[in-house]
Amino acid sequence: MDIHHLTYFIEVARHRNFTKAAQALHISQPSISKMIKVLEEELGVPLFARTTRQIELTDAGRAVLNEAQLIINSFQNLKSQLSDVMQLRTGNILFGLPPMVGASFFPKIIGQFNHKYPGISIKLIEVGSRQIEDGIEDGSLDLGVVALPVKEDNFEMLSFLKEPLMVITPINHRLAKRAKIHLVDLKDEPLALFREDFSLHDTIIDRCHDRGFYPKLICESSQWDFIAEMVASNLGVALLPTTICRDLDPKRIKSIPLTDPIIYWDLAIIWKKDKYIPFAAKEWLKFTSSLLGINFKMN
Repeated sequence: MDIHHLTYFIEVARHRNFTKAAQALHISQPSISKMIKVLEEELGVPLFARTTRQIELTDAGRAVLNEAQLIINSFQNLKSQLSDVMQLRTGNILFGLPPMVGASFFPKIIGQFNHKYPGISIKLIEVGSRQIEDGIEDGSLDLGVVALPVKEDNFEMLSFLKEPLMVITPINHRLAKRAKIHLVDLKDEPLALFREDFSLHDTIIDRCHDRGFYPKLICESSQWDFIAEMVASNLGVALLPTTICRDLDPKRIKSIPLTDPIIYWDLAIIWKKDKYIPFAAKEWLKFTSSLLGINFKMN
């Protein structure tokens, strides 16, 4: 059975006549008779009581007619919805975004995208990179921004930023007048850090281990502004991306380049490899890459 069988059946039921139904559908009368016979055989019941003058619906035919009309209406609604999706009149995007990334890059992009595609809803989920990876793996997110590296076997990615972390200190700190700071200089300093579900957490701790020490953590937070306020209040130091440091109050906080090693904040939009990507999400990727000046083509 396909949708055409039901369409032909409804038309015959409306006209109570095979010839008139065939004319209305612009097909031959034998063709429509054959379609109805196939439908009756598949359902295992007669749908019409045939006489020499006219045809009438059987009890089974009346039951099928009611359901067939609902199915046809649902199918037409589905076609309309699919048309809207393909023409980007409607759609949903589940987008994972770490808090400090959202503040720096995406409000303007989302605003411009919503202006161009007002029917597409972007639901932002603010969590760390690790949770974003998990969400894309289990399908609860379509796309997300993470700090690299990630498992390249699991994800496709669009890299859009790579910049160094800087050390931030209180304005009167002993290191504040330095032109640059080595990571080992922070060995005895209280350190404010991002939570474990942020990839920078492990990256920073691993680099400290490489230099022979474990940092003295005073707090772990998901909010860069809270970390900055801890530093401004003379409670410790921290490492933040250059972009974030530009928004800090220079009267309270000093931002100093980190060397030996340089630790990078390497950002990318990721999505699940070998998984269907919603049409609206594909358009979001193209739109975002265009605004960020990145040459990008969807595989």
